[in-house]
Amino acid sequence: MGVLNHGEAVSERSAARTIDYRQTGPTVPRMVLGARLRQLREARGITGADAGERIRASHSKISRLEMGRTGFKARDVRDLLTLYGVTDEAEIATMLALALQSNTPGWWHLYYDVVPTWLNVYLGLEQTAVVIRGYELQFVPGLLQTEEYARAVVLLGPEDTEDRIERRVELRMGRQRILHRERPPHLWVVIDEAALRRSMGDAGLMRRQLDHLLDVSELPHVTIQVVPFAVGGHAAIAGPVTVLRPPGGELPDVVYLEQLTGGVYPDKPAEIEQYRHMMNRLVVEAHPPSATRDFLYRVRRDT
Repeated sequence: MGVLNHGEAVSERSAARTIDYRQTGPTVPRMVLGARLRQLREARGITGADAGERIRASHSKISRLEMGRTGFKARDVRDLLTLYGVTDEAEIATMLALALQSNTPGWWHLYYDVVPTWLNVYLGLEQTAVVIRGYELQFVPGLLQTEEYARAVVLLGPEDTEDRIERRVELRMGRQRILHRERPPHLWVVIDEAALRRSMGDAGLMRRQLDHLLDVSELPHVTIQVVPFAVGGHAAIAGPVTVLRPPGGELPDVVYLEQLTGGVYPDKPAEIEQYRHMMNRLVVEAHPPSATRDFLYRVRRDT
């Protein structure tokens, strides 16, 4: 089976899993409820402005709700369902339950003091995604970093107190628990050779990080590829990108682009498809997964 077919097969199997909202935090319930409300609104031919007026809000507020970017008030959901002509009691109860869950904080909210608002959406998606595909140019992906490597990365950011730095590192280590839970996501990452060659500390730190990559590459749900310097320019040369597939099979993939002072979530279907296509090209241009371990051993030997 080819690389692309394998990835699609994994995605289809994973998407069929039942959503456990106790693990998701508020992000996925918000997205599910928002998508359903958008479907209902569009089916009735109601504009976003008219929907916003019904709940005493703006068109932009309706857009944020439908994109799952903010929590829901039960009163607003009831008003919108009435406007959209929904009378089925079971559907109303389900959507009100989603509204309640959309305001339930995830475990990472304990780190509210070191998590910027724009990152909350990403963390919620990461913690419940069934497939996480990504490319990293500068660093080893966060889900695969050792604690000492993560600390070195955090220290590159703005100057901060020792306590807040340690909380950031602790959060990053906590995120990695998804790789060891009963139903882990399929993590498929492509790492640029530059990230593996770039020293983040002494040689011992980098060797231990490479050893960790070798260990985690043996997990059946983790696929690691490397883009060597010899490839030259490639599909993702512009920078890192992550594509997350939410559970349930109904929500579209989410693209996340991390920047220096924020995160961007391109949400137009054409944009999402463009990034999916880019990732598909990249995994063909990179060394195949079967060659990853030999490459990592070579880098380790040179470190």
